[in-house]
Amino acid sequence: MHVPDGFFNAATSISAGAVAAAGVAVCLRGARRELDDRTAPMAGLVAAFIFAVQMLNFPVAAGTSGHLLGGALASILVGPYTGVLCMAVVLLVQGVFFADGGLTALGVNITIMGLVTVLVGWGIFRLITRVARTRGGITAAAFLAALVSVPAAALVFSVLFAIGGTAPIDPMAVAAAMGGVHVLIGLGEAVITALTVGAVLAVRPDLVYGARGLARPLILRGAEGESTAVGAPEPVVATRRLKPFLLGGLGVTLVLAGLVSFFASSSPDGLEAVAENKGFLGQASDHLLGSWALADYGEVGGIPVGVAGIVGVGLVLLIAGAVAYASRGRNKIKV
Repeated sequence: MHVPDGFFNAATSISAGAVAAAGVAVCLRGARRELDDRTAPMAGLVAAFIFAVQMLNFPVAAGTSGHLLGGALASILVGPYTGVLCMAVVLLVQGVFFADGGLTALGVNITIMGLVTVLVGWGIFRLITRVARTRGGITAAAFLAALVSVPAAALVFSVLFAIGGTAPIDPMAVAAAMGGVHVLIGLGEAVITALTVGAVLAVRPDLVYGARGLARPLILRGAEGESTAVGAPEPVVATRRLKPFLLGGLGVTLVLAGLVSFFASSSPDGLEAVAENKGFLGQASDHLLGSWALADYGEVGGIPVGVAGIVGVGLVLLIAGAVAYASRGRNKIKV
């Protein structure tokens, strides 16, 4: 759903940019409550993972593909404030280095794919987990949060297009088309999000922000064996070092970006397909950095997509990690 330059008039683009800037500023302050020396590198890894998985377009209908947006996933793994920062870094790197999403539309993209998906996804997740505080409940909540977040982002795009779109297209027709295809994309997003959250919960539940407070019974060991205490539960805490998990996660991310990306669907994504079918794809203008070698994930410069993907993972990891460390609280935890 990366919006190119030209779809929105200047007033709408500037207004969305102001909303995005304000949202990121708020999240830079709020992230201090979510980040410390242990979780800051996790934020960098989550951003890099989202970048990699966004390269993996999957077919959703005849001639149409979709890809992960990632806002719900980021908010569940590292918290809503940090999740917005992760999404902003991913979209910035994609727009500047890979010509994926327009530069004048960067504020629109951060608003739609960052703020909306995180806020809606986290809100749905928190609502469900108020009554389902088991690992299975958290995974199910992640599925539903991701599922709803994608059509919500499509709806906000449709509203913005009705306000400041540059093509005289019936807004209701755009909304219906965007909603229909992005419900299907949302199903793919939900599966990816649930599988990822479930995998991290199985290995390191202490690193899932949305699982904080998930409790296990307090086990008392006595001379006659073990017994489960009745009373206050013991919160999930870290029991293993962080570096092996981070290295394993980075390895998976590099495999996705460097190898699996060769098998991604080449069909237009949901927004591009809708724009073509409804007749406003021609409103898109050339990207200012569209002649860079990495543009279109290396296609412009003849760089293999896997190589471009690995470069992108490195850039996102570096920038998101730096932002997370700069935004973190000052709790020193050995990693």
